[in-house]
Amino acid sequence: MDFGPYLVFASLEGAVLAATLSLTALGLSLVFGVMRVVNVAHGEFFMLGAVAAWFVSALGGEALGLPAWAGFAAALVLAPAAVGALAWAADRAILARVGYDPERTIVATIGLLYILQQLTLMGYGPEARPVEPPFNARIALPWPEWGADGFAWTWPWGFGTTSYKLFVIVAAAALLMAVWAVLSRSRFGLIMRATQYDRETAQAFGIPVGKVYAWTFALGAALAAAAAVLIVPIQQAHYLMGGDPLLLSFIVVIIGGLGSLRGTVLAALLIGMSDGVISVFFSPTLAKILATLLVALVLVFRPQGLFGAKTA
Repeated sequence: MDFGPYLVFASLEGAVLAATLSLTALGLSLVFGVMRVVNVAHGEFFMLGAVAAWFVSALGGEALGLPAWAGFAAALVLAPAAVGALAWAADRAILARVGYDPERTIVATIGLLYILQQLTLMGYGPEARPVEPPFNARIALPWPEWGADGFAWTWPWGFGTTSYKLFVIVAAAALLMAVWAVLSRSRFGLIMRATQYDRETAQAFGIPVGKVYAWTFALGAALAAAAAVLIVPIQQAHYLMGGDPLLLSFIVVIIGGLGSLRGTVLAALLIGMSDGVISVFFSPTLAKILATLLVALVLVFRPQGLFGAKTA
């Protein structure tokens, strides 16, 4: 197979990563943008979404006899809702009690990370377990070639993707559009933005800042959980899977700009696509090294990120 089909194949793999990374990083960006909280436990909310998806799909498939698509649909609704509710409770029980102090919240979320990780290990176990995709038809892709008889479409062996991977890209894009609509067109989005710009003024106008923070923290965790539900049929659910999404989300947020939806999505596309291409042609380790170097360059030459606003 020529270089072109390999590049398209790598780009499709990168698009799947970029789609789920956009959701995960957007949750982290919202939490920091509105609350000024560095949520080190964000990757564990991603992990809990994957584990919850396994429990829901296993319960639906084995105990209730539901088809795979029904169990997955239930997981896509229930897992983010459950993780979001847990994050809301964590905010009220932990972060609110330390006054959202930047240093204390970092320590608190590190502690929350280990608590969630160890509780999952005790209840779920150390095994990596797969979730059956609702559909997974193989889709062969054509490739244009110019030969002795002129232009023609060929079907290179192994060149293609699956219907579920295309679904992940479409579903993530739909969720991103829904979040954008909530943030830009709804009353809740207006309150979130007002709290982000000036907490004291928002309080003076009667906005319940504590409740806004709790719901923002819950929304960020729910987005990470939704991304995990989408990706877990391609990967597997295990209690240590939160590390890479957390690292990549921090990279995306730093590059795109804290609190910027547009910057988060574009940075996720950049990191996801480059990770897919570099991983296929070279190695995943090289992809992580180059992403880290890009973060260093952004911090040196544009500390606010590509689309972040400069602070006074």
